[in-house]
Amino acid sequence: MTEADFVYDRYDHVRPIRWTGEALELLDQRVLPFTLVHEACRSSEEVADAIRALVVRGAPAIGIAAAWGVVLAGRGLETNDSAEALRRLEPAIQRLHAARPTAVNLAWALARMRGVLARSGADWCEALEREARAIETEDLAANRAMGRAGAALIEPGSGVLTHCNTGSLATAGFGTALGVIRAGVAEQRIGRVFATETRPWNQGARLTAWELSQDGIDATLIVDSAAAHLMKTGQVQWIVVGADRICANGDTANKIGTYQLAIAARHHGVKFMVVAPSSTVDMATAAGDAIEIEQRDPAELLAFRGKRVVAEGVRAWNPVFDVTPHALIDAIVTEKGVVLQPGADKMRALFAAQ
Repeated sequence: MTEADFVYDRYDHVRPIRWTGEALELLDQRVLPFTLVHEACRSSEEVADAIRALVVRGAPAIGIAAAWGVVLAGRGLETNDSAEALRRLEPAIQRLHAARPTAVNLAWALARMRGVLARSGADWCEALEREARAIETEDLAANRAMGRAGAALIEPGSGVLTHCNTGSLATAGFGTALGVIRAGVAEQRIGRVFATETRPWNQGARLTAWELSQDGIDATLIVDSAAAHLMKTGQVQWIVVGADRICANGDTANKIGTYQLAIAARHHGVKFMVVAPSSTVDMATAAGDAIEIEQRDPAELLAFRGKRVVAEGVRAWNPVFDVTPHALIDAIVTEKGVVLQPGADKMRALFAAQ
C-alpha cells in the first residue's frame, strides 16, 4: 500500500458488496440514507433481480455483483467438465446480462466469467470464485489510480460538481468520479463540492451526500435545475461524472441529465471530466448513437415514496441515460491513462488492444 493509499483510506469507509462464501450481501441502496440493510442473494436469479430493482447500482458494482451471480449459479452444479458447466450456466448468464443492458461493465464481467470457464478444468467452480474476487479487487485498485490521475488535473482550491452517485456505493470502493473528488480533497486540491439531487431516484441526494458525510467531506446539495446557475456564479471549475458506457470516439452514456450539464459547462467555461474504468470503454461501439438507452417505468416520475403526486391521465417519459458527445468532454480518466479532448484517434491509441 502506498502513502497515498493511507491518506485515501481516511475518505473511503463504505462497501456495498460482501461475499460471505455462501451468499452475496448487497447494501440496499433503495432505502439509504436512513436505513442500512444488506440484502442476501443466494442464487443468480436473486442477484439479477437485485440489479434490476436497483438494490445495487453503478456500472462497476453491477459488473462485480453479476460476477458473483455466476459463482452462485455454479453452486450445486455437478460436473467436472467446464465446457458442460458453461453450457448449463449460459441461461443464468443471459438473465444477469438482461438485468441492465446499458451498463457495459455487466457484459464485460460476464465475458470474463465465460472466459474462465473456457480455460479451466475440473476446478472450474473454484476458478469462477477466484475470478469474481479478482474483478472486485482490481476495481478498487483502479479507482485509487483514477482518483490520483483525475485529481492531478484540478487546480488547488477548485470547486467541483458531480451528478448521480459514482462513489463506493457504485463500485468495489473509493469510486470513480467520487474517487477523484475524494483524492482531490485528500490532496487539498478541491475546496468546494456540490452534488445534484439526480431525479427521479435522487441518487445524489440519498447516496452521494450520505457517502461524503460518512467520510467527513462537506458537500452542498442542489436541485438538478440549479446546475447552470451554479456554474454562472463561478463556484465550480470542474464537472466530474462517471459513465455507463464510453464509445470508441469518446461519446459517453451516463445518468440522464449528464448531457445538459456538459452543454452548460461548455457555455460557462467549466471543464468536464468523465471518470470510469477501462472496462466501461466499448471500442466495438463507434459512437453514442448506437447505444441502447434503457427506459424505466414512467410510474417512477408520477409518484413519490409510493404516493402518486401527478394528476391521473398524465403521461411520463423516463429514459435512464443520455449520451454526451465527445466534443463536450475535456478529459476521460481511466486506470490505463487520461485522454484529453477525446476523439476516435486518441481513444484508439489507448484502448485499441481491448
